[in-house]
Amino acid sequence: MNRRVVVTGVGITSPLGNTAAETWENLVLGRSGVAAITHFDASRFPVRFAAEVKHFDPLNFIEKKEARKMDSFIHYAIASADEAMKHAGLVIRPEMRPRVGTFIGSGIGGFSYIEREHSKYLEGGPGKISPFFIPASIVNLAAGHVSIRFGARGPNSATATACSAGAHAIGDSYRLISRGDADAMICGGSEAAVTPMSVGGFAAMRALSTRNEDPSGASRPFDLERDGFVLGEGSGILVLEERELAHRRGAKILAELVGYGMSADAYHMTQPSEDADGAQRVMRAALADAALDPAALSYINAHGTSTHYNDKLETFAIRQVLGEAANRIPVSSTKSMTGHLLGAAGGLEAGISVLCLQHQLLPPTINYRIPDPECDLDYVPNEARTAEVRYVLSNSFGFGGTNAALIFKRHED
Repeated sequence: MNRRVVVTGVGITSPLGNTAAETWENLVLGRSGVAAITHFDASRFPVRFAAEVKHFDPLNFIEKKEARKMDSFIHYAIASADEAMKHAGLVIRPEMRPRVGTFIGSGIGGFSYIEREHSKYLEGGPGKISPFFIPASIVNLAAGHVSIRFGARGPNSATATACSAGAHAIGDSYRLISRGDADAMICGGSEAAVTPMSVGGFAAMRALSTRNEDPSGASRPFDLERDGFVLGEGSGILVLEERELAHRRGAKILAELVGYGMSADAYHMTQPSEDADGAQRVMRAALADAALDPAALSYINAHGTSTHYNDKLETFAIRQVLGEAANRIPVSSTKSMTGHLLGAAGGLEAGISVLCLQHQLLPPTINYRIPDPECDLDYVPNEARTAEVRYVLSNSFGFGGTNAALIFKRHED
C-alpha cells in the first residue's frame, strides 16, 4: 500500500509569534525574534540572549491545575496542535479515533522542570520532589497530552533525535499513513530549552553566538562572520491526512508530503564529515522517495544553523546533490530569524515550507552581509522574494549524526 499524504493543518508557536499567521508575517518582513534572555537571570553567562517565545500564556489553552503538571514544551505542543487541528477543521469522531495518531518529537523534553525539581531536591531532599516531575518532563508526554486532548487512539510516539526530531516525527507519520497504519496524524516537534543548564551547556561547547551587544544580528547563516547558533524555543505541528480522506470530508489541502529521507553520518557526535556524506544521502533519499529530479526543486529551507561547519558543509552537500541546478535554486535559513529550536526546528520549518507553497513566497536569510566564499548559493539575502514554488525541500541535521529531509509539493487536484 502506498497512499498519498497531504497537509491540512499547520500550527506554530515561535519566537516570531504564537500562531502560524503571526510567525509567517514576521518571517516575510525579515524580523528577528532574538533578544536578551528573560526566562532567567543570565547576567553571569557568557551568552545572554536567545530566541524566546514571547507573551505566551498556557492558561489560554490549559486549565491552571493541569498546566502546572506540564513543562513548557508540552504547553507549546498543545497550543500548536490546537491551532493545527482548528486549521484542518478535523473533528475526530468516535469511530475515527483508532485511525488518528500523534507523533511529536523533542530533543530534550522538560529541561526547565528537570532543573527546577533538582534544585528542590538539593534544597529540601527527596520529599520535595513533585509527584508530577516525571510525566511533566519526559519527551513522549507532548504526544501523550495531545493524544488525550483530541481522543486520538492511533499510533502514539515520540522522537528524540536531537535537532532532527520534529522532521523525523513528521516523516515517520507520513510513512504510517502511506502504508495504511493510520489515516491522520498530529505530528511535529516542540522544545523549551532556554534554561540555565541548556544555555550554559551549549555555551561551554562554544556552539553559541556570543554577540551579546547585537542579539538580533547574531544568527547569520552562511555569512562569513557567523560565530555560532542562537538557541530558540517553540513548536511546529502539522496535521497529515490520507488524501482521499481529506477530499471526502471537504478539507482544504495545503500541500502534499511526497518525500522523506533519513541517514546517519556515523562520523562524529557533533560535527559532520568534510564530504558531507550524511547530508548528501538524506537529500538523495528524500528525492528518490518523491521520484523527483533534483532540478525540479523550487526552494530549500536549509538547516542553516549559523555555525561554521554546518553552513559550509550543507552548502557543499546541496551543490553535490543538485549539480548545475544549485546555481538557480534558492536556499534560505529561517533560523536567522527564529534561532535554532533544536528538536522543534524540523516541525517549525516543515510548517514554514508549507506556508511557502501556500503564499508562493520565499522567506529571507537575514543578517547576510559578508558572503563566505565557501557558501556560494542564492540564500535569498535579507528580503523575502516572490517565486513560483512547486516543490520545497526541508533539511534537519542533529547531534549524533542523525539527519532527516522532507519534500513538500504544492497541491494540485
